[in-house]
Amino acid sequence: MLKTTFKILVILVTLLSSLSLLKIDKEEEVKQVHINKVFKNNVIEEEPIGKIIIPKIDLKKDLYSKDSNKNNIEENITILKESTDPANENSILFIAAHSGTSNVSFFNRLDELNLKDIVEIDYQNNHYIYVINKIEEQPKTGYISGIKENKRQLVLTTCCPKKENCQLIINAKEIES
Repeated sequence: MLKTTFKILVILVTLLSSLSLLKIDKEEEVKQVHINKVFKNNVIEEEPIGKIIIPKIDLKKDLYSKDSNKNNIEENITILKESTDPANENSILFIAAHSGTSNVSFFNRLDELNLKDIVEIDYQNNHYIYVINKIEEQPKTGYISGIKENKRQLVLTTCCPKKENCQLIINAKEIES
């Protein structure tokens, strides 16, 4: 009986540990078990690392780490893997999302933006403000072509709302403080 109880306990602990991670405070020991952080396809689901805010089109949406399984275009706004951390002085942050009418069409109003409109990025407790300096349409090839500037840069992309095989590319540079 004791052996069976022990085996059940080991199985339960193994199951729980595979479904959750322990949150560790740097100054203290283990605090609590977080069920909301789970392994899925060898990727850790995470809390958002920031937000994208576009006041003109009333958009405020969470951003997830490039390694998070929540960082995918089928569910959220996506930071593309080619992006570099905006904390770097010459970074380039590529962000994509669907346009259209579905519940995940977060960039459905991106075509309403104009030159000099503002896009804000809260990213890992830092706030970046970008001003749109170029808007263009490119053939939808799976690639974005453009020129890298020698400053923090943001590129937003989605499908052109009124054209087939076309992608809307919005380039913005950080406002110098």
